[in-house]
Amino acid sequence: MATKEEIKARKTDIGPPHYERFLHPIIKENYGKWKYHEILKPGVMVHVSEDEAKIWTVRAASPRLISTDFIRMICELADKYCDGYLRFTSRNNIEFLLADEANIDPLIADLGAADIPVGGIGKSISNIVHTQGWVHCHSAATDASGLVKAVMDELIDHFTKMDMPAKLRIALACCINMCGAVHCSDIAILGLHRTPPKIESHDRLRNICEIPSTVASCPNAAIRPAFIDGKKTVEVDEDRCMYCGNCFTVCPAMPIADPLNDGVSIWVGGKVSNARSAPKFTKLAIPYLPNNPPRWPEVTDAIKNIVGIYIKGARNYERLGEWAERIGWPKFFDLTGIKFTKYHIDDFKYAGTTYRRTTQIRG
Repeated sequence: MATKEEIKARKTDIGPPHYERFLHPIIKENYGKWKYHEILKPGVMVHVSEDEAKIWTVRAASPRLISTDFIRMICELADKYCDGYLRFTSRNNIEFLLADEANIDPLIADLGAADIPVGGIGKSISNIVHTQGWVHCHSAATDASGLVKAVMDELIDHFTKMDMPAKLRIALACCINMCGAVHCSDIAILGLHRTPPKIESHDRLRNICEIPSTVASCPNAAIRPAFIDGKKTVEVDEDRCMYCGNCFTVCPAMPIADPLNDGVSIWVGGKVSNARSAPKFTKLAIPYLPNNPPRWPEVTDAIKNIVGIYIKGARNYERLGEWAERIGWPKFFDLTGIKFTKYHIDDFKYAGTTYRRTTQIRG
């Protein structure tokens, strides 16, 4: 059996390289020894270690779907100002890691010349994390990059300025499979299908789909094996269908996309942070808005409205979900002008365990 030293020295191409190889030297030397951090101005932060070592972060926006030219440009800026050290955050912000404070303003100037905004730190809106949308995803109900562009064009001032009550995170998933962080963001944009999958042809289904895998793909048991004209195929119980599109993932003969009925829903109040209150899941705010590319005016107006009401009413450091719970969800719907409908009532089979079981409702 190989010794620990032999295993450590072994070279392999399995898995990613160890993260320590990519740490900035100052971060590596002070790993686990940071004393505090301070936001100096929008998009700029300093970390100070117990030994008074400092490293500065400049956060810039990223368009999420990027070209090789864009990658080369930001790498050249990293080579010029921060010894080649940069990283992407989980929400696709670009963070340049600088050892020299004097390089901050020249870097920001070069980013500005390239029309790349700086911000997203502290009490601001960070870059929107999103899925692939129509550009790549086979089950998308809405676009991702186009809709995110339309929304951030309206909210860009809240990225470059720290004018929010607290940080605000927005996410987009182009269908309810939720490749984006829509379950735990302050505001979530979620594409949704509203019609069940259609079987293009039972002959085609038999030729290109594995029937057991297709049946197993449905989380609601809405797809069942069947015999038609004496041949094996499947049938769809439309009353059980939740329009997730999982079946189309394994069986291209069952398309679910519908340009006339697919649309967008808006969810609010989620967060990952443990600060001040426990993490929260998002709650449904608007069940349906239409797909109107290229600018999605109904969606952008709805999000601007929610953000504006939140800014006016929230306390310092109060996240959107915390504000809504403090004033009460009925008041949230009243202030935002969002109509409460039957679709806001959770009818999931285990939802009763989370229902209010008293007559005490905060108005």
